[in-house]
Amino acid sequence: MAYLDHAATTPMRPEAIEAVSAQMADVGNASSLHASGRRARRVVEESREVIAAAIGATPSEVIFTAGGTEANNLAIKGLFWRRREDHGERHRIVLSSVEHHALLDPARWLKSADNARVDEVAVGADGRVDPCAVTAAVASDAESVAVVSVMLANNEVGALQPVAEVVQQLHEFQVPVHTDAVQALGQVPVNFRELGVDALSVSAHKLGGPTGIGALVLARGTQPVPLLHGGGQEAQIRSGTLTVPAIAGFAAAMSAALSDREERTRRVKELRDRLIAGVKSQVPSAVLNGPDPDSDLRLPGNVHFSFPGCEGDALLLLLDAKGVECSTGSACSAGVAQPSHVLLAMGATPQIARSSLRFSLGWNSTAADVDAAVAAIGPAVERALRVRAGGSVVREAAASLG
Repeated sequence: MAYLDHAATTPMRPEAIEAVSAQMADVGNASSLHASGRRARRVVEESREVIAAAIGATPSEVIFTAGGTEANNLAIKGLFWRRREDHGERHRIVLSSVEHHALLDPARWLKSADNARVDEVAVGADGRVDPCAVTAAVASDAESVAVVSVMLANNEVGALQPVAEVVQQLHEFQVPVHTDAVQALGQVPVNFRELGVDALSVSAHKLGGPTGIGALVLARGTQPVPLLHGGGQEAQIRSGTLTVPAIAGFAAAMSAALSDREERTRRVKELRDRLIAGVKSQVPSAVLNGPDPDSDLRLPGNVHFSFPGCEGDALLLLLDAKGVECSTGSACSAGVAQPSHVLLAMGATPQIARSSLRFSLGWNSTAADVDAAVAAIGPAVERALRVRAGGSVVREAAASLG
């Protein structure tokens, strides 16, 4: 199997597995006052210190959540409600049009359920937002803005966003800025203090930690309205019994990811460039989406291609049948493939958007993985182009999987 879907989730690092296993063999609720509880609390707080130091924050600014989706929901809903509570006229959310659905969907939910106004700022053909466009959207009626959110790195086309510039330009308006750093963490430097944002979302399973654990980093004085009420854990911002094994695994993965980031980035970029060249040699009509790989504006492990005339989900299944695992940017709703909102925002037609695949490399990717994908892509595209009527290529691909 050639696993090329690290952007969805990356395999757990051995250090994280060891840390999780060690804590699962122990007992203790980190909120308990007895010896077992204090021992669990020590693991939590030491892990919090490791994570905070790695991202340029203080330990008190790190609020543990169940993952990136919860962190994004807490940031957008919680800050929207807090700002409206403090300033009744604050009803507007400003964000980029290429945010992850874990950010877009709660914002759109607030629009339908709580009378929020959502302004989605357009991006360029490379998937990057212009800081001046964000500033213009805010400045048009700054007194109505409750929260601004611009992701640090796009999960589909790997575009790195100018978040620090956005924050600098918005400073005069005194509006809270959130960034979804889930895809960036572990791949590029992420420094909460240097970015200057008020809130930042991260998730462990994108850098080799366990699933089900993440964090929302909040600058001092930033107090979102909680989504969960109960025990009052995490400074009363996120109630719930702390998952000590997962937190320990998060910290271990963070340390491991930082220790080899520079060497790993160099190696992954080489593999990425090898994959891009290989795909282009096998499928000359393939179109690479996102920022120029030779620039510093793209995640090191991201390769995103459109294959005109093909269906992305069909290609995915055909590659899967050959042992190559990747992903498509399309979302499936009630069995109907929908084109990627990211590619549509970048100016692609629905047909091109549905023809796309994302290959993403990670810490344990190898040249053999890349070569397997290159060897399989040409025949897969040929077959997808040959058999298109009525979606039969999807059925053929599914049948070939048994």
